[in-house]
This record gives sequence, C-alpha cells and structure tokens, in this order.
Amino acid sequence: MITNFFIPELNNQDVQEQWFQQDGATCHIARATIDLLKDTFGHRLISRFGPVNWPPRSCDLIPLDYFL
Repeated sequence: MITNFFIPELNNQDVQEQWFQQDGATCHIARATIDLLKDTFGHRLISRFGPVNWPPRSCDLIPLDYFL
C-alpha cells in the first residue's frame, strides 16, 4: 500500500518537504518499512528507529505539537 498508493500520491503533491509521522497508533518498526520511509522522507521521519525519535504515548501531545 505504501509503495503502490501513498508514495505516488505524495509525489503528485506540490510540496517541497514533507514530514511523516504515524499518529494514533504505535509506529511501524519492520525493517523494510523503516528503510522505505527513510529513503522517502530522509531526516523528516518521526519514528521509533528514525532520525527523529518517536516519543512515548501521551494522551494530549503528539510530536507535531513541538515541531509545528
């Protein structure tokens, strides 16, 4: 789904830099998924094993509350 739908859809958007964060669920940590997301988003990936560490769950705060 990521390679067949999500990535092509992102490429069609007129945005220079995009951040990726999975919100509302635990982050995916499968090596293939992390490698694909790192290749796609580079240093703009908020993930458990990504460049920006995914913080523990919080009932009212998400990482984007700090970055945006």
